[in-house]
Amino acid sequence: MKTIDYIPVSKLGRASKLMTTGVKVGGNYLKYYGKKMVDSSLSKDELNENNAEDIYDGLKSLKGSALKVAQMLSMDKNIMPRAYVEKFSLAQFSVPPLSAPLVRKTFKNYFGKYPEEIFDTFDAESVNAASIGQVHRATLDGKKIAVKIQYPGVAQSISSDLALVKPFAMKMFNIQAKDSEKYFKEVEDKLTEETDYLLEIRQSIEMSEACAKIPGLKFPKYYPTFSSERIISMDWMEGNHISTYIGKGFPKEIADKLTQTLWDFYMFQMHGLRKVHADPHPGNFMIDEHFNLIAIDFGCIKEVPDEFYVPYFELAKKESIDNPVIFDLKLRELEILKPDDTSEEVAYFSKLFHEMLSLFTQPFNAETFDFSDPEFFGKIAELGEKYSKDNQLKKMNGNRGSKHFLYINRTFFGLYNLLHDLGGQVQTRSFEKYL
Repeated sequence: MKTIDYIPVSKLGRASKLMTTGVKVGGNYLKYYGKKMVDSSLSKDELNENNAEDIYDGLKSLKGSALKVAQMLSMDKNIMPRAYVEKFSLAQFSVPPLSAPLVRKTFKNYFGKYPEEIFDTFDAESVNAASIGQVHRATLDGKKIAVKIQYPGVAQSISSDLALVKPFAMKMFNIQAKDSEKYFKEVEDKLTEETDYLLEIRQSIEMSEACAKIPGLKFPKYYPTFSSERIISMDWMEGNHISTYIGKGFPKEIADKLTQTLWDFYMFQMHGLRKVHADPHPGNFMIDEHFNLIAIDFGCIKEVPDEFYVPYFELAKKESIDNPVIFDLKLRELEILKPDDTSEEVAYFSKLFHEMLSLFTQPFNAETFDFSDPEFFGKIAELGEKYSKDNQLKKMNGNRGSKHFLYINRTFFGLYNLLHDLGGQVQTRSFEKYL
């Protein structure tokens, strides 16, 4: 894969790169509408493919927050056209890495020494490059070490990057300017945390110790002495990313084991720790030769406050969904319905969320659930497509729900997709024995 020798770090340099991307996207629209005048039956497939290609090419050279947002969007396969999902999902673990000279220079800037002065061996060629940092192999005192190095300028450009992608995000999710700040502030705060590698080490150690009781789950050991605010050193874990197994399938016994482990891991965090690994994409999980699940990244941890946790899981109960009075009360507690909503808005969003929750919460209201069920995920896809084409929704005030929905919903969307990829059946209450 081609390497990168330079990343623009100034606001002007990053803005110029995105502006160039915007010009390309504008050109794609002109070509599309020109062809559309000749052939009225023309679909948007080619337009989506061209736009996805150009946007991703622009973002991957910037790396950082803008690319991270693309990665986040790719986790919900039902919101975006397939072309965007396929292209943006590359940001999870496969983007052009920094060149060897830039790696050495960046490491010394962060640590005061070159990597070969710290480790017995260090491979300057990256083995895994994502949106915020890339991973290198190293050895130290006979141990295999994974060294994650943050891209230069990422931490300093979060606010400016988000300001640049904000107009696109608002249009995509029908977010109105009024009251939108709390959502973007939530994203900015979490991205800022993800660039603090000292915080990530503390979170990683805390979460791995708390979840060690769950069988079939493994974590690397972390080395604070050989880490810094922008560098993390941890054990090198042998295994393959979940993505390498997608489409190949597992024998049922193994699929059930892996799916149960991942379900228990997340339900224990949510209900036992009231904080959760909020970045469940295939690049953050591996499977070893004994079919143990390995969690390797705890940069994005979402605290779940009681004022959100309680009504959120009360609303997930079938008896709450089916009781109009309780359902309305919980929607208001979670800021989905607002005091100044019109009767039309109340009726519309009550119906929308009743339909969504009746489907999405099925795993929580069953003793066992089969995540390989194509009918369940087919219905989710149909529902996503239905509302993506709903003109009435586009006219409504799209700012709905507590700010905590952003990362909690992201967590469950990503988790459901991973569980579906693993393709097993779970005992939904199994996690309770670890509480």
